[in-house]
Amino acid sequence: MKILIVSVLMLCLWGCNGPSPISLGSPDNRIRVEVTLDSESAPRYAITYQGKPVLQDSRLGIALNDADFTRGLTLKQASTVKTINDNYELWTGKQRQVNYIAHEQTLTFANAEGREVNIIFRVSDDGVAFRYAFPGESADVKQVLRETTSFALPKDSLGWLQPMSVAQTGWMNTNPSYEEHYQMAIPAGTAAPTEAGWVFPALFNTGDTWLLITEADMDGRFHASRLQQQAEQGEYRIGVPMAPEVFTGGALLAQSTLPFASPWRIITVGSLATIIESTLGTDLAAPTIDMDTSFIRPGIASWSWGLLKDDATVYEVQKQFIDYAADMNWPYTLVDADWDRKIGDEKIKELADYAAQKNVGVLVWYNSSGAWNKTEYTPKSKLLTREQRHAEFSRLQKMGIKGVKIDFFAGDGQSMMQYYNDILQDAAQYQLLVNYHGSSLPRGLQRTYPHMMTMESVKGFEMITFSQETADLEASHASVLPFARNAFDPMDFTPTVFHEIPNIERKTTNGFQLALPIIFLSGIQHIVETPEGMATVPYFVKTFMREVPAHWDETRFIDGYPGELLVVARRAGDTWFVAGINGEQQPKTLNLDLAFIGDKTGYAIEDDTQPRAFVKRPVSVTTNVALTLQPAGGFVMVFE
Repeated sequence: MKILIVSVLMLCLWGCNGPSPISLGSPDNRIRVEVTLDSESAPRYAITYQGKPVLQDSRLGIALNDADFTRGLTLKQASTVKTINDNYELWTGKQRQVNYIAHEQTLTFANAEGREVNIIFRVSDDGVAFRYAFPGESADVKQVLRETTSFALPKDSLGWLQPMSVAQTGWMNTNPSYEEHYQMAIPAGTAAPTEAGWVFPALFNTGDTWLLITEADMDGRFHASRLQQQAEQGEYRIGVPMAPEVFTGGALLAQSTLPFASPWRIITVGSLATIIESTLGTDLAAPTIDMDTSFIRPGIASWSWGLLKDDATVYEVQKQFIDYAADMNWPYTLVDADWDRKIGDEKIKELADYAAQKNVGVLVWYNSSGAWNKTEYTPKSKLLTREQRHAEFSRLQKMGIKGVKIDFFAGDGQSMMQYYNDILQDAAQYQLLVNYHGSSLPRGLQRTYPHMMTMESVKGFEMITFSQETADLEASHASVLPFARNAFDPMDFTPTVFHEIPNIERKTTNGFQLALPIIFLSGIQHIVETPEGMATVPYFVKTFMREVPAHWDETRFIDGYPGELLVVARRAGDTWFVAGINGEQQPKTLNLDLAFIGDKTGYAIEDDTQPRAFVKRPVSVTTNVALTLQPAGGFVMVFE
């Protein structure tokens, strides 16, 4: 019967009454994707949510160097629908144990020459995903020339989008690094400021429905994508990296022998709660590689460079930050750039030994680059080949180093995406945790390589220390990130300062800063506050900072709107942590429904009436917990 139904669908596609769509629904049947061929025999798709169109007729298609699958196609086969039921564990992110359920169908199209491409669709209760898969086997390398995928937003849709920076611009030619401010609530179709386009994830609102568009499953054979600069009538087309975004001498666009596949193109669909609670970005990532995971320990790190900069990368200061981490019960201290010249191998090993006695692990910084930028920080050009990486990582492991922060990548080209994967594969062999900075997005790498604890890819705290304008925008910027950049992937914003930022006037309250380690998701959360700054806060704030986790079992959206407000609850074990931040410059009165937590009594830490002061009070779980957020203010609650 199923074979007959599929045959009828294929015949209907060519019926005399015009193309009839192949339709695939979510398990709860609220989301549906429909696929058809247009007048040029080019594949198209559209998405409805609860019967309403949320993504209009959009393009599908991809072209290789020897096969064009953008038009002139025929449908050869539509597979039977199967149910995907995938259970997996995450070491970083919003949820530890994940169960992904989706309906999957593969559509096989052939071009005029008889070459075939499979377009695989999955529809879950929180969104739609699809990818292009090239079957068969080949000895020769196939190259992707272009992709015609588009995302056509309905009229009057709004976007929360981050511009992509132009390659080879910025400090020492280090762009792109996903370090721009979001343009918020802009009309869909607004052109990006430059030819570089818009980054993923891209957040849109249409009516009462929200969409978050991104990609996942980067095995190194494909380039990372983005949205093109122009989006006429709200139709965004997928874009490719700029020419310089490559490993020196490497490829820009995807290439591989057959078989291979594109990353999944993901459209999360639903409410803002869907966006905050969804795990689609890792559901569609490749499963965890075969590796020992016993060394992986999420947690908080002390870090001197955030406020003290280069002059602090010396032995005595780093020893103080190890003591600081030990006092705070934090498992790590990060020693940043130029440690090889300012401290040296012998003294770094001495620091690692000292830290180990205090149950603190030392992390060290590396410069990823060869010739693709003008940076001079060291160690540099030590990780460019597999032989170099094995030598460095073996040495670090023998010294007792627990992980590496690797900075200044070139962008999103295929050869650079392969470099990210290669480093992670080699680091796993030596049980080193990895943190990428000046980098692309994770795109689900944290599932495939669970020792990939975090990636920067954000205009984070260091940019606040460089610019008053960035400091002025911190509240709204931080309030959009959990809905977009940090929705699926870990983000090393490096949050939380309670005291002074040299030469900068901070515009957010201490309650806001206290909430950030819960608001932001990162496998290692690098706290920028110094020992001297931490000494200025009340004992109950310091106690909270000692106990806040970096590994969560469950996440619940409570209230919020991108760029204006977020209140979220995260559970670690039996303890719920609730945090909220106000992204605007006026006070907000909230009434929070916390009944899902159960019959518990906890405490809240909020901003007091005096600047930078805190107040702690008991809180009981009800359906109407009242509080007032100060302008650019915040709070935390804990229910054990």
